[in-house]
Amino acid sequence: MTASPEEPAGEAESVPRRRPQQRKQVLLRLDPSVYEALTRWAGDELRSANAQIEFLLRRALADAGRLPGDAGPLPRRGRPPVRGED
Repeated sequence: MTASPEEPAGEAESVPRRRPQQRKQVLLRLDPSVYEALTRWAGDELRSANAQIEFLLRRALADAGRLPGDAGPLPRRGRPPVRGED
């Protein structure tokens, strides 16, 4: 079906776009010794404690076959690339 002259192109059969979801904030209480071990492990892999927790949770969900198919990729580590300087 094509758009009529009254309708701008793309509005006749537009597919709803998903807005990127904001990352959820969760309060997590951990035993201090578990947290220390986690931060050491995260440091060994050059991750923050938060990134390490998300990495481990995603791996556990994937191993259990419970990682949702629409789960976005892990955010890239490190500084964002510099734009405009080629």
